[in-house]
Amino acid sequence: MIWGTLGKQLSGILGSGKIDENLYEELEIELLTADVGINATSWLLSTLRKQAKREGFTNATQLKEALKEALFVLLAPLERSLNSSTKRPFIIMMTGVNGAGKTTSIGKLAHYFQCQKKSVLLAAGDTFRAAAREQLITWGKRNNISVVSHEANQQQKGDPAAVIFDAVNAAKARNIDIVLADTAGRLATQLHLIEEIKKIKRVISKACSGAPHEVLLILDANTGQNAVSQVKAFDDALGITGLILTKLDGTAKGGVIAAIAMQRQLNPIPLYFIGTGESIEDLQPFDAKKFVEVLFD
Repeated sequence: MIWGTLGKQLSGILGSGKIDENLYEELEIELLTADVGINATSWLLSTLRKQAKREGFTNATQLKEALKEALFVLLAPLERSLNSSTKRPFIIMMTGVNGAGKTTSIGKLAHYFQCQKKSVLLAAGDTFRAAAREQLITWGKRNNISVVSHEANQQQKGDPAAVIFDAVNAAKARNIDIVLADTAGRLATQLHLIEEIKKIKRVISKACSGAPHEVLLILDANTGQNAVSQVKAFDDALGITGLILTKLDGTAKGGVIAAIAMQRQLNPIPLYFIGTGESIEDLQPFDAKKFVEVLFD
């Protein structure tokens, strides 16, 4: 279940009993444990306290609906559809740290666009990880999609900017709708690699004016509050236009969505998709209301 066991814990806390400081303390502990973060937790509890006082709540069950509504209000600004119809080819650059699930998300995203009857081309811009090119080619075969890549030998890694440049030109020549450009995983603290990905973005812009049209940051739900700092660092470097949160199945807590929403209240970055499993269909558009409802199921 999305958010792991948080929903069960909250339902237990808010199942019965009176509203007192012990109840609020239990709620605070559960929210912090679920990676909601200090700022978002404080905001949620403050909102609940004010509403409980204003409406004269006397029982914990009354707080349950209030918490669901408060979470929805916090998360709703992140809900936005990815509109890929404004340009052709529409170029999406994928970025993030190692292991966040970029290449897998590209394969699932390709399937998503194909279901919309759009043609897709993949660019194997991760030239550092030995298996990345092969992994992307495998996804291409599963989706029956072409992959643009460069052969690289052991002494010389391929140039990721050149690969993506070629992919953009190939998409123009073939009248392709969508280009999904993979890039190598990197930490925001690896300044030389951040400079490299800035270069990749500039090269894409030279290949197609105004591109990339989306710069998506892939976040692993299991990284907790580290995801918040990743959003800031990659946004500072690249100007992130959207997020994909992966690995929300299994034990992922997922509360970091609330922390990200709180951090970016004045300038929210859309959470376009969430990854909820291993199959090719397990990439869902983020629906704030459904997300909160599933939490309390």
